[in-house]
Amino acid sequence: MGDVLKKVPVREQAPKVRAANFEEVCLGYNAQEAVEEASRCLNCKKAKCVQGCPVSINIPAFIHEVKEGNFAKAYEVISESSALPAICGRVCPQESQCEGKCIRGIKGEAVSIGKLERFVADWARENGIKPAPPAEKNGKKVAVIGSGPSGLTCAGDLAKLGYDVTIFEALHEPGGVLVYGIPEFRLPKLDVVAKEVENVKSLGVKIETNVIIGRSITIDELMEEEGFEAVFIGSGAGLPMFMGIPGETAKGVFSANEYLTRNNLMKAFREDYDTPIVHGKKVAVVGGGNVAMDAARTALRLGAEVHIVYRRSEAELPARVEEVHHAKEEGIIFDLLTNPTEILVDENDAVAGMKCIRMELGEPDASGRRRPVAIPGSEFVLDVDTVIMSLGTSPNPLISSTTAGLDVNRRKCIVADDVTGKTSKDGVYAGGDAVTGAATVILAMGAGKAAAKGIHEFLSNK
Repeated sequence: MGDVLKKVPVREQAPKVRAANFEEVCLGYNAQEAVEEASRCLNCKKAKCVQGCPVSINIPAFIHEVKEGNFAKAYEVISESSALPAICGRVCPQESQCEGKCIRGIKGEAVSIGKLERFVADWARENGIKPAPPAEKNGKKVAVIGSGPSGLTCAGDLAKLGYDVTIFEALHEPGGVLVYGIPEFRLPKLDVVAKEVENVKSLGVKIETNVIIGRSITIDELMEEEGFEAVFIGSGAGLPMFMGIPGETAKGVFSANEYLTRNNLMKAFREDYDTPIVHGKKVAVVGGGNVAMDAARTALRLGAEVHIVYRRSEAELPARVEEVHHAKEEGIIFDLLTNPTEILVDENDAVAGMKCIRMELGEPDASGRRRPVAIPGSEFVLDVDTVIMSLGTSPNPLISSTTAGLDVNRRKCIVADDVTGKTSKDGVYAGGDAVTGAATVILAMGAGKAAAKGIHEFLSNK
């Protein structure tokens, strides 16, 4: 038994090796390591870690089963609350949620809850264990729009309650942001995402792809003509934001959304695929969130020298500490306290560099973060041939503009109740990025879970 104050270290690919491949960076625990890490859990009676989990997994109970070597039972405990444990174990910001509340973390390092969840989910998949389907159907139909984390969670929870659930997905492959947004080296598509989608389908959920709600069919038609008694909107936030600076329409300027989608759906991570995407030699990624890190680390793996350009300091980077650490290890250059002012364009309308200005931090703004202020006379040109804008996204207005009586706010996000997911339109619920704007996978799952409960109450009382 090692030092109980320290986490059992998790194996990873070496930085130099992984920077040249798309295989998963983190290799996870084996059974012996998982049991040892689980033994560090204090099994608190009033577990604060559960309060920190947006889907309320009974964390002490599943960790206790891991400690005893009962991995199948541990999976059963997690499956009661989460439809996507192998995904959450990989991409959740545990450090600010469950692990951030862990009592063990006060005097030492928090229990590695995320890595244990991942171990259990991977073990279950490798041993052919699936969540149990419902005993019987109740004959009521519910439509779910979008097969991302909120849609899959809502659909899975409703199916367990006996509802006849159909997910409508706009793209040709289910999974939403899990498939097109998060890179292969953080979230393997075939081994992890596709298998978790299959688990949801094994509960009886039907998935129809290539259906664009608002174009192929409207929400009103689903309810009035197709017999769906309730609808959940989990369509995400896929509309990218730009800075509005000169040169942004040049060839070689991408939104991070488009760049990652092209890479993922056209399988740039596979040696045997010819992916027609711009391979910049020198790439600037503007932004400091998880998506910026994903885009930067993807460009690096495609052979570029990559710069992260962010207008605040490292302390304000919104990305997870682990992501920033991995990016630095792999050789990504951080140009902090730097703001682009113009993208230079050559005679072929292609990127020929990016004008930037140095910044310093002034007084805090409304969000509590110190406001960046330009330093006069500090302009310089960053020598790049590709620019990826990673400044956040907002919901596509297609659904809200084609649905009568559905309220949106000024950011075009659907207005929905925090607790139930209920919208202004009777029988229509919403959650995830379509309501909050771009956020995390686990918060979207929490919203899908809350809406499933809201829909169940609504249809039970109908």
